[in-house]
Formats: sequence, C-alpha cells, structure tokens
Amino acid sequence: MNPMIDPLITELNAEAATTRRVLDSVPAGQLTWKPHAKSFSLGQLALHVAQIPGQLAQLLDPDTVQVFPFVQSEATTTAELGATLDQSVAAATEMLSRITPERATANWSLMDGERQLLGAPRIGLVRALMFNHWYHHRGQLLVYLRLLDVHVPSVYGPTADENPFAG
Repeated sequence: MNPMIDPLITELNAEAATTRRVLDSVPAGQLTWKPHAKSFSLGQLALHVAQIPGQLAQLLDPDTVQVFPFVQSEATTTAELGATLDQSVAAATEMLSRITPERATANWSLMDGERQLLGAPRIGLVRALMFNHWYHHRGQLLVYLRLLDVHVPSVYGPTADENPFAG
C-alpha cells in the first residue's frame, strides 16, 4: 500500500471508465473530420486521449528524458480506441504501482541535450501531465462530439444528451 500513489490509481481507473464512455461516442465515419485546419482530426484526438496515460507513464518512468518530436497518429477504426485505452491504462497502472515515495518526490527532467527544459518532482508531473493533460484533451474531444452533433456523454454532470441525475 502506497498512500501517495494508491489514490492516483483509484482516480486513473475511475477516469478511464468515464473516458471509455466518451470514446464510445466517437462516430466511426468521422475519424478524419477536423473542426479547423490547425486542429487534430477526430481520429487523432480520440487516439491521443486513449494513449495519454500509458504514453505519459512511459515518459515519466525514467528520471531523465530527451526531447523528441511528437507526431500523433490517427485511429483508423473506433474499435482501436477501446483496445488502446485498455493497454494505456494498464501501462499507467503498472508504472504508478512501482513508484516508491522516494521516486515520487525525486526530480524528473526533460532535456534538450544538456539543457533542462522541464524539471519537477515526478508526483507533480503525474498530476499535471498524466491526469490534467488527459482531462484537457478529453474535454476537447467532447467539444468535437458536440460539433458533430453526436451523443455527448456525462462526464462530471449532465449534458444536453445525458443526465445521470434524472430519474
């Protein structure tokens, strides 16, 4: 039992269930749709949302990471989204379960050669990057769904399409 990490794993699992409901609303025939030329396509954004926990776990596991170019691939099917989320959450859970209190408070660094671009205690970056970053992009995905006029599931409360509090 790790009192620093166990609440994060509980949150990860609860938010994964919510994220699955959002990903289940992604329309298969619209994966290449973009709300703007500078935006990710729906398929890119949905796949990114599915991948974030696992990708960030991989990034935050070592003490130091070199900066690298980020290229987001696009989902080709909606079935890919659920499987990717499952793998991603499993990888994040596995990494989080290995974090000791010492590793949680140890500094993590993103480097460009010898120059540090970002450095902070790992536990803070788990919150900021793995979780808050995930929620941010999931929120973007909800806007995409609304713009496409498809079912927008409840996340933390009612939407125009779903009210978990209604009888």
